[in-house]
Amino acid sequence: MVDREVIYLGAGCFWCVESIFQRLRGVISVSSGYMGGQINNPSYDAVCSGITGHAEVIEVVYDASIIDTTTILEVFWHTHNPTTLNQQGADRGTQYRSAIFYTNDEQYQLAMSTSEAIASTIWKDPVITQISPASSYYIAEDYHQNYYNQNSQQSYCTYVISPKLAKLQKTFGDKLQ
Repeated sequence: MVDREVIYLGAGCFWCVESIFQRLRGVISVSSGYMGGQINNPSYDAVCSGITGHAEVIEVVYDASIIDTTTILEVFWHTHNPTTLNQQGADRGTQYRSAIFYTNDEQYQLAMSTSEAIASTIWKDPVITQISPASSYYIAEDYHQNYYNQNSQQSYCTYVISPKLAKLQKTFGDKLQ
């Protein structure tokens, strides 16, 4: 029986985050989209302009009987820098903020506790990740979905995403499909 849960994560460019979570055993599906802003049905261009207030996020649907929320969050804390405001590497803007949008009280409690127990041991600077209840999720345009898997030779994928996947393999190889 599938123990289906959903959580939304923002950790910079959604292409990067999507590619990471697609590889975890127990993840049912991952999609790229937008959350946390002030307008309905935002476009990529509007989100990138900063006027909507949305973050680039992924929707992670997972089987909690195979991969628990703590593991999802552990991967989240290890695979991006939650101490930089509105930035991941060269990607800058409010849409690239670190964020956890939880869908239940347990996820909220785990986000708070893992922020202190895991993230603070990995990162020397204070964690500034936004932890908020999930709001309206807007799936991104089709060309953003499954981006790395369809464009792995594109330069952004080669220079930014591939090293993240190598780190994922090294740190969480036992949790991958």
